[in-house]
Amino acid sequence: MRNSKNAKNTKTDGMNSEEFLEALNIIEKEKGIDKEIIFEAIESSIVSACKKNFGTSQNIKVIIDRETGNIQCYAEKTVVEEVQDKNLEISLEEARQKNPHFQVGDVIDIIVTPKNFGRVSAQTAKQVVVQKFREAEREILYKQYINKEKDVVTGIVQRKEKRNYIIQMGKMDAILTPNEQIPGEELKFQQRIKVYVLEVRQNTKGPQIYVSRTHPELVKRLFEQEVPEVYDGTVEIKSIAREAGLRSKIAVYSKDENVDPVGACVGQNGYRVNVIVDELGGEKIDIINWDPDPAKYIAAALSPSKVISVKVNEEDQSAKIVVPDHQLSLAIGREGQNARLSAKLTGWRIDIKSESQAYETGFLDDDDDYDDEYYDDDYDLIDEEGDYDEEFDDEYDGEYDDESEEYDDFEEDDLEDSDEEYDE
Repeated sequence: MRNSKNAKNTKTDGMNSEEFLEALNIIEKEKGIDKEIIFEAIESSIVSACKKNFGTSQNIKVIIDRETGNIQCYAEKTVVEEVQDKNLEISLEEARQKNPHFQVGDVIDIIVTPKNFGRVSAQTAKQVVVQKFREAEREILYKQYINKEKDVVTGIVQRKEKRNYIIQMGKMDAILTPNEQIPGEELKFQQRIKVYVLEVRQNTKGPQIYVSRTHPELVKRLFEQEVPEVYDGTVEIKSIAREAGLRSKIAVYSKDENVDPVGACVGQNGYRVNVIVDELGGEKIDIINWDPDPAKYIAAALSPSKVISVKVNEEDQSAKIVVPDHQLSLAIGREGQNARLSAKLTGWRIDIKSESQAYETGFLDDDDDYDDEYYDDDYDLIDEEGDYDEEFDDEYDGEYDDESEEYDDFEEDDLEDSDEEYDE
């Protein structure tokens, strides 16, 4: 059996119950904290203050009336025949003076008035309340920002701490670590940038947000923002391969045969893709058509290089590729970048040779191992007599530069050995 005696109204200094409730309503509105959390925080603070006043052995319980704001403070005691601990027990005789129906083992709530509930106790209560408010605010912020995880947001560069950039995102600051920064990119104070939210962690100091400028998903989210057809799902981004700050390749596919996926992503006069290129500090972006036929897909991925033939081996996800002699370097790219990105984009291991190398080494002779083939009819691959066509389109002579739309000459010695295979 449990019983409580009515308590006198308790109020804060200089504030009646109505003013107290109104103050809580204002805090709830301005801070966005549920009023029930505030009530529980205040009850906990008063319990702490009372225990400090009475001693930790006292069982203290505080209840605030949610309607009137009245505060009731109780000491819980168990009814016993003989009292051993007056802080926790009450005799049956004394209990029956309060209520004749009490029995041994019942718990009674005795109204108590803290002694010397002055500055020290009040300060203790205040500290606990403030701590509860901070915890509630941190939880609200965490719930707000956890919804932004794996998405792109706009932030403002605030400062640089050691090698980290601190990016303001609304009420919170995010951390852009060196590994997630675009190589060579120098961000300026108050610069507005788009970042990909990698992770939102909850810790004792509040949510900690980590963002990235190098993640491939950043490119995808930017296309979703700039290209309505990508946002609504008409155009699907099948794959992305990225070397941040240098070049990205994306494979796109349209579910509507009347919509050109590459054209939709590029936009009129290249407007849409240029917005993204500018946001990424001039990073080049190759947009290609995705194809369910792996041979055609791999041939497209090696753009801007022209591909004569592709033979794929489904079993070990490998492909042998033949390109015109004068485009071997273009297919491989500087430091192997074009071939490397193509392998990442498609998920296939690729081996590239020039047309003459393919003839000299019998590169494509093992036809039994390769079960699919792409062949460009515009080129005559090596004929049975060992002759091969040397008529190539002059517009592919050299290395393609997206910005100038011209092809720059380069030295063959600067490029990697064409026999190298490129893995995902």
